[in-house]
Amino acid sequence: MIELVPPGDRLDVLCIGAHPDDIEIGCGGTLLGLGDRSGATVTGLVLTGTPERRKEAEASLPEFFPGASVRVLDLPDGRLPGHWNAVKEALEDCAAERQPAVVMAPRPDDAHQDHRLLGRMVRTVWRDALVLHYEIPKWDGDLRVPSLYVRVPDDHAHRKVELLHRCFPSQVQRDWWDDETFLGLMRLRGMECRTRYAEGFVADKLILSLDEGRAR
Repeated sequence: MIELVPPGDRLDVLCIGAHPDDIEIGCGGTLLGLGDRSGATVTGLVLTGTPERRKEAEASLPEFFPGASVRVLDLPDGRLPGHWNAVKEALEDCAAERQPAVVMAPRPDDAHQDHRLLGRMVRTVWRDALVLHYEIPKWDGDLRVPSLYVRVPDDHAHRKVELLHRCFPSQVQRDWWDDETFLGLMRLRGMECRTRYAEGFVADKLILSLDEGRAR
């Protein structure tokens, strides 16, 4: 097991989502775990959202990580590739303010076009950060084998699901939005890394510094 940052060092994390709830579905359990770590900071950027959905996203991230701040834009849902310049500008503006150690974003091969675009762009905007691409279950069936796992304690796994229901009431009527979907995926990833629950990520490039005892 490798520590991303040695104990006592600052860990600055930036979470990128195409839609409200992307971040919380993809890495909510990890964020709950980071909340137990002193010196960690979390900020979020969400690219799309109706007024109702933007309010949900603004209130949700601090529930998963106390003190987190999130900016939610109003680009059109499902059409981010057609707004390439605006997306690029939003990411570059964010990078001008924040150079985090870790960026969490959708996978670059995600079946949803909005997710896929962000997953590809973040790697060119934050070249010196550890980019962890989270997964989002969906009808398209695009899950793949993760290259990195974050173990999620039982209480955090159930807390994640509880918060998803409470923070995103606009989504609870969707046929895929239920405990079995969220806990089932975390249970599967947990089985793959010999624990009960985990979240899976894809990391295209990892740099291991043996002298400093850290990965990035």
